[in-house]
Amino acid sequence: MEYSARLKSTRYLTLVRTKAVSEQEQIDAEASWKQTLAEVAAAKAAVQNGRINLEYTRVTAPIAGRIGKSQVSEGALVTAQQGSALATIQQVDRLYVDVSQSSNELLQLKRKLLAGKTDQNSQLKTAVKVVLDDNTEYSETGVLEFSDVSVDQSTGTVTIRAIIGNPRQELLPGMFVRARLTSDRPQTTILVPQAAIVRNNRGQAMVMLVNGQSTVEARPVETGQNLGDQIMVTKGLTAGERLIVAGLQKIKPGAPVKVAAQQPGAETQAAPPEQTSAKKAD
Repeated sequence: MEYSARLKSTRYLTLVRTKAVSEQEQIDAEASWKQTLAEVAAAKAAVQNGRINLEYTRVTAPIAGRIGKSQVSEGALVTAQQGSALATIQQVDRLYVDVSQSSNELLQLKRKLLAGKTDQNSQLKTAVKVVLDDNTEYSETGVLEFSDVSVDQSTGTVTIRAIIGNPRQELLPGMFVRARLTSDRPQTTILVPQAAIVRNNRGQAMVMLVNGQSTVEARPVETGQNLGDQIMVTKGLTAGERLIVAGLQKIKPGAPVKVAAQQPGAETQAAPPEQTSAKKAD
């Protein structure tokens, strides 16, 4: 139709010069041609508008991941900016593992990491192993990414975050796991029963020892991470010292004691202090 109207307008433009058609007929032919062009443009715009509206019927996700159950049924009315989501998509190829750690343990961790770094400008990152709820260790190794900038005043803990790969999608969002942070260098430390740690009136950790004169000696120590019924002593004890782990309520510093029984040694990376029960000498 557009082609025919254009040919007619071109033909009438030639004929009007020889007076074969009137000027009015030539004007009418040219106007018909331009009207046809406008109708074609309007039809193309309608087709494009239809394509745009058709795209609105397909909701595409901005990220790749696994989608959960649908929150609406097929045929339900949905609107833009509605309060409820159609579905939830979560990325599970790499996961965040958030762990709560005491502020004291976090400070000690930072010191250990700094001690193992020759370049002070390097980032404080360490390997993280994940232990599943059934006490099996996850095959992938994560990386410590960052720690929160504030301490929870109600619990005294700081949230640290690790990133771990999940190629087989064994880990799921919301799953309970435990994280084990590993140091670049082996650490020599001593583990003692938590019952052997007492606090003075200033809240400082203390242990009771049997010195070379068989008398009680009170010594301040620095403690680290809790490991079940044992606690890590980072400073204040050396291998071979005799630590009193029972009968603490019956003794005081300077009192003579004798060893009543010897308990099995604690599991340590270095030789632990000897653990004894003390009785006040008669």
